[in-house]
Amino acid sequence: MNLNNLFQNFCKKNNLEINVYQLTIVNKIESFYTSNFNKSIFKKLFLKNNSKQVFYLHGGVGVGKTMILNFFFDLVEEKKLRLHFNEFMLSFHDFVHQRKEKNEENIIYQFVKDLKSKTELIYFDEFQVTNIVDAMILGKLFEQILNENIQIILTSNTRISELYKDGLQRDQFKPFIKIMEKQSIECELKIEDDYRKSNDNQKQRYFYPLNQETNFKINKFFRTITKEKSHSSKIINVKGRNFKIENFYEGVARFDFNDLCNQNLGAEDYLEIIQACKFITLDNIPQFNDINSNQQQRFITLIDIIYDKNIPLAVTAEQNIDQFTSSRLLENSFKRTISRLYELTSEERNNEARVL
Repeated sequence: MNLNNLFQNFCKKNNLEINVYQLTIVNKIESFYTSNFNKSIFKKLFLKNNSKQVFYLHGGVGVGKTMILNFFFDLVEEKKLRLHFNEFMLSFHDFVHQRKEKNEENIIYQFVKDLKSKTELIYFDEFQVTNIVDAMILGKLFEQILNENIQIILTSNTRISELYKDGLQRDQFKPFIKIMEKQSIECELKIEDDYRKSNDNQKQRYFYPLNQETNFKINKFFRTITKEKSHSSKIINVKGRNFKIENFYEGVARFDFNDLCNQNLGAEDYLEIIQACKFITLDNIPQFNDINSNQQQRFITLIDIIYDKNIPLAVTAEQNIDQFTSSRLLENSFKRTISRLYELTSEERNNEARVL
């Protein structure tokens, strides 16, 4: 595949700095690919497979983890599947609900067999475990996925050993950690600067503070992108629950922060809502603290899904993007959210907005 040369050409084409640390990761993921996919018939039939089936890339926000694995994933010709982790777990819970199977091992076996028919490689971007229900099932689920010889690549801000740190009943999660440590090529990508914040990307898509002037600017911006688009409201149905988008203009949607983050909504709801949108404006993002940490967690989930679905974003907020405060519990995961806000409101996404 000669991934190293291809990646350097990709960086030059997109005016990205070629970084020695990133090239080291590219070489390691090429080795992972060769070990798991690019084998001769003889090796597949007669040699014991000692290859590790998981490529686990962790590091700080904005260092290029997602860029590298996206680049690799796009080149892979084998059957492949890219999913937000929340989306993947929701699909598993839906599968369980539909089958009404009471035996946990049987349902996991059936789910993974179905998965095997669709893919040889799964890619989870920004893998994190925050839900106790997911934490309790992951060990058996991933063990079966690996038994079926499905390969996994993923990015995370957290080392394997620190996943679900301080979570409820973490002792029951440790078998999953052992599986991951045994089966993973674990790599850390370190770069001092957040590449998503470079090149003076921030244009007029992030409006602050919350005052009349900002309100005037965002209204003018919204009128511009919805010009000649018809206004309607749209009803999104999520398993019998209705969510109404009041300001909907042929895929361009406008929400208040409270509409999405101060209600009892979760990843499943956000996936359905965002599926209907081509562009999102989100008004009145507050500062976060220990008091509104639940709203902050929903906001983190929301931004992750908007980013994963590649939806351009405009926002109004109480403070500049680099002055956000956070609850103590969510400080680390919120760093990723800040970095993604930079990218979602960047010049590149501005260009996408112009063609709506």
